[in-house]
Amino acid sequence: MAEKFDSVDDYVAAQPPQAQQILNDVRRRVRTIVPEAVEAISYQIPTFKLDGKPVIYVAAWQHHISLYPIPETDDELQRAIAPYQSGKGTLKFPLAEPIPFDVVDRVVAAALAQHARA
Repeated sequence: MAEKFDSVDDYVAAQPPQAQQILNDVRRRVRTIVPEAVEAISYQIPTFKLDGKPVIYVAAWQHHISLYPIPETDDELQRAIAPYQSGKGTLKFPLAEPIPFDVVDRVVAAALAQHARA
């Protein structure tokens, strides 16, 4: 049975050290781009909400960190995320490679823009 988490801090603390560091880096970046975002657990993974609605989800897996859902992108961002795209709505960033935080930042900004248009 999957572990239940009461907070994003609990979720992060339950991850291996390498994933903890990356998750905390992603959290800081989301808070910089979306300072009003509220952290929550939804679907048992960290979720960043604005106005009660999710902007972006992040999860740690054995071999990667994922961001969901993939927001609408322009051609330039689509090229940047293509190596990390897994299926229609997931980005997977392998833990064995440096995390492209510039791409993460652009995805979060695009997710925020999409949220604002909704």
